[in-house]
Amino acid sequence: MPRFAANLSWLYTEHPFLERFAAARRDGFQAVECLFPYDHPPERIAALLREQGLRQVMFNAPPGDWAGGERGLAGLPGREAEFRDAMRLALDWAQALDCPRVHVMAGTVSGDPALHWRTYLANLAWAAERAGAAGVGLLIEAINPRDMPGYLLTRQAQAHEAVQQVGSPHLRVQMDLYHCQVAEGDVAGLLQRFLPTGRVAHLQVAGVPDRHEPDLGELDVDALWGLIDRLGYAGWIGCEYRPAGPDTSAGLGWWHRARAEGLAGE
Repeated sequence: MPRFAANLSWLYTEHPFLERFAAARRDGFQAVECLFPYDHPPERIAALLREQGLRQVMFNAPPGDWAGGERGLAGLPGREAEFRDAMRLALDWAQALDCPRVHVMAGTVSGDPALHWRTYLANLAWAAERAGAAGVGLLIEAINPRDMPGYLLTRQAQAHEAVQQVGSPHLRVQMDLYHCQVAEGDVAGLLQRFLPTGRVAHLQVAGVPDRHEPDLGELDVDALWGLIDRLGYAGWIGCEYRPAGPDTSAGLGWWHRARAEGLAGE
C-alpha cells in the first residue's frame, strides 16, 4: 500500500521548522521530506529524526539563489563549479541524515535550450557517479510551467528521456501528481505509462488546482492510491501541499480515510 511522507516545508508551518518533526510523528507519519534543510545543523536534524522515530526520505540539493528567483543549477551553462559544490554539500547532508534520495533541480532556461539540455545531462552524469559512490540516489522532476515558468523540465517524458540519456542506475524520476495534472492531465494514464518502467523512485501529491489537501479539487485520490498499489509502486509519496486551513492536522482526513480503508500503508 502507498506510504506517505510529510513535507515539512509545506506542512505544519504553524510550528517552527524544528518542531514540525514531532508534529508529524504525533499525526502518525513515519517519514518526512523537505525542500532545503540547510538552515539548521545536520546533527540537530539527525537527532530529531532519531528522537521521533522518523526517516528522512528526500530533500533538495541547493538551488542557487532561491530568493533571487533561481530554481536549480544543474542546467545552467557556466555554473558547473557552483553546481558541483552544491552537490557535494547535498551528498554530505544525505549521508548525515541517512537519507536515500536527493532531488536535483534543473533551473530555468534563459538562452539556447539545447545548450541548457547538454549542460543538464553532463552535470547529472557527474553528480550521479558521485551519488552512487556515496550510496545516495538522485531524483529529477518535471515541474509545471504555471507554477515555475521557464523551468527546463515540464513533462514526464522529458524527465524520463534525461534519465535514459544519462544511463545511471543512481538517477531516477520524482513524479509529482500535482505537476502532472496541471501540465499534462490524465494522471492515471501517466502513472500507467511510467510506473512500470522502474524509473520512478518517488511520488508527490497535492490537490489540483489550488495545491491544498490532495482530496480538495479534481483528483480522485482514492482511486489513484488503488492504482498506484496495483502498479506495484513501493516507494514513498511526499505530501507537498499547502493546507487549506491554519491547522495541518485538521486537514488530514484524506489520509486517515485512506489508512482506514486499507489504501495507505504506515
